[in-house]
Amino acid sequence: MRISNSFETFAKEAPEYQQTFNELIQSWGENSVLDDKTQHLAYLAVLAATGKTSGLPFHVMLAKKAGASRQEVISTIMIGLPAVGNEVINALPAALEAYDKQ
Repeated sequence: MRISNSFETFAKEAPEYQQTFNELIQSWGENSVLDDKTQHLAYLAVLAATGKTSGLPFHVMLAKKAGASRQEVISTIMIGLPAVGNEVINALPAALEAYDKQ
């Protein structure tokens, strides 16, 4: 799984912060009552709705690994359309490109 250039730089240039961040994310995930697939799909919806497309490839692969289908990824990306409009449409190509790579 490829991570974004931003996260590669984060890990290289500020490893102590990246380690602390990773520990936070891990414990955050452990507190969730959602199953892995649902959690990854929900996160994709947030990324799409906020326009954070650089993180989509990595998180699409996590969702796919957790059992998400291509149609579930599409539905997840599009779920925010009524609330945020075109922003989610902009996320769709990056999400599908990442899904189709494997």
